[in-house]
Amino acid sequence: MNILRGAAAPLLLLAALELYARGPGRTSDTLAPPTRAVLAFGRAVADGSLVQATLFTLGSAAAGLAVAVVLGVLLGTWLGLSRRAGRWSFLTVEVLRPIPSVALIPLSMLVFGFGVRMEAAVVAFAAFWPMLVLAQAAARQVDPRLLEVSQALGLSAAARFTKIVLPAMVPRLFVALRLGVAIALVVAVTVEIAANPHGMGYAIMNAQQSLDPPLMLAWLFWIAVVGYAVNALALWLQRRVDRAMGVVA
Repeated sequence: MNILRGAAAPLLLLAALELYARGPGRTSDTLAPPTRAVLAFGRAVADGSLVQATLFTLGSAAAGLAVAVVLGVLLGTWLGLSRRAGRWSFLTVEVLRPIPSVALIPLSMLVFGFGVRMEAAVVAFAAFWPMLVLAQAAARQVDPRLLEVSQALGLSAAARFTKIVLPAMVPRLFVALRLGVAIALVVAVTVEIAANPHGMGYAIMNAQQSLDPPLMLAWLFWIAVVGYAVNALALWLQRRVDRAMGVVA
């Protein structure tokens, strides 16, 4: 029932677009009825272009996000636990963090050329900073008594991180992960629209340049569906981990 109520507004908008595109806007070269977009979507599924482009975008986003998560969590934890390192790195982080990730596209193209590595590098840069900042904040909120216990047990730095610090940070890190997932998908599609001739972003631009509004609208709706599904998967995973760790939402 909640899903039906949530879908009411989008369905009404689609119905309004259908009526307008078949009525006053039927001579428009930029609008298409959603029913024609559904037919274009079916053709994209049938010829395999939809699956191929979707897998490329998701693969590039996942690769960049994985790099951002590993580096962001490790470095953020170190900066959070070491006050001195946090103070020394503050200016560097604040100078580099505001750089728009799309500004790195020319440099990434020069280094990697077109393809997955170029796109993943830009995604990694964009997702790294929120992971770093939120991991640093999570590390600072670790109970000092846990750190004292790890020192009393004589744990190594690696054992202290894996057995004490990381489990205490996990619930807060999932907030960073959900944010990173959204950023990774948005940046991946943006890179494909701007420069990389692969993936869903390139597909929607190719439809626009080919003057194919139904296909362009189909890709737009599909990107929205993929984004919703990815966010729902991240939320489901967060809830599973929270239950496993006894965290009450």
